[in-house]
Amino acid sequence: MAKIKITQIKSVIDRTERQKKTIEALGLRKINHSVEVEATPAIVGMVRKVNHLVAVENI
Repeated sequence: MAKIKITQIKSVIDRTERQKKTIEALGLRKINHSVEVEATPAIVGMVRKVNHLVAVENI
């Protein structure tokens, strides 16, 4: 599978609890923190739900 790099670019302050948990589940902690993960359908779905808070790059 392809790998993607996910970077948090906006704060989770004043976001719904569901969005906060999704960011946490992706392994992100703070703004500008990045993680490299496999692009599984589950991960892609989570990224799609918080796409306004993250930046995604193909690796």
